[in-house]
Amino acid sequence: MRKLIVYATLLFVNISLFGLSCSKDPDEKECVCTIGHLNPSGPCYNLDVILKGDLKSKQFGFIKFRQDPDTSRIITLKTTIQNLLPNHEYLLQRAVDAANEVDGNCASSTWLTLGKGLTAQSILTDAHGNGSEELWRAVTAVARGTSFDIHFQVIDAVTLEVVLTSDCYQYTVR
Repeated sequence: MRKLIVYATLLFVNISLFGLSCSKDPDEKECVCTIGHLNPSGPCYNLDVILKGDLKSKQFGFIKFRQDPDTSRIITLKTTIQNLLPNHEYLLQRAVDAANEVDGNCASSTWLTLGKGLTAQSILTDAHGNGSEELWRAVTAVARGTSFDIHFQVIDAVTLEVVLTSDCYQYTVR
């Protein structure tokens, strides 16, 4: 009986982890990967990235990272930030580890500021400290099927201080 309880508990934990790692967005036709993706359904083309900041002031951010299944290989980054300084500019940055060395440990600190293509674009907050911007990046120079560990940060555009950070995610170029 005890083995059955242990087995049932392990099965429940595995199913729960799967549910948290790969979910269907009602607007999407395929899996959207989140933290802890176990790759049960294939590579991660789309990510839901959570950006964390100061918990006391409830600083938060979210990136809806999507790769359209077309030949142009454009990644859209619908970015939202909340509870930061009002009427202030911020920048979204990413760092990726070496290609195809996906181990879930984001070691790179080579940050690239994102924007509209190759042009950096700031995210301006409103009077309440909330802002959003639809950014994009072309990855046409990267071979299809190449996988990366990637992480993100939001920095203050004036002081360059890091205000929001993400965990490590894995994605594959479509």
